[in-house]
Amino acid sequence: MTHRYYVVREDMLPEAIAKTIQVKEMLNRGEASTVHEAVEKVGLSRSAFYKYKDGVYALQELERERIVTIAMDLEHRSGVLSKVLALVAGLEGNVLTMNQSIPLQGLANVVISVDISQLNEELTTLIEVIRSQEGVRKAAVIGQG
Repeated sequence: MTHRYYVVREDMLPEAIAKTIQVKEMLNRGEASTVHEAVEKVGLSRSAFYKYKDGVYALQELERERIVTIAMDLEHRSGVLSKVLALVAGLEGNVLTMNQSIPLQGLANVVISVDISQLNEELTTLIEVIRSQEGVRKAAVIGQG
């Protein structure tokens, strides 16, 4: 199963999800020593916390891993996407997620999230190399942590 990720402004989150993040932050800072103590302080049930805890992260948690999101328009031809993915891997980037649209008018939009913490080039170099690949019409960083 492929997971999709979204960045959502805090005031738009359902209360249980926002409180789950608060509980995780309290535990990380040592403001509560147990889940039970932390959920009581924020007014959240333990079951709600356990339901959401493994799927909700504050953006700064992702930033530590140096994750970038790259959007690309690729020609709908065999091998274009696999060459881009091989290029990322060859520069020690680790593709975490990938979402591809159905090709329309010969182009597919592809969005990848890449852990660049081990990248052996600058991010700008990676983007330039992707853009120079045959079949890549557009490539840009749309999010960076």
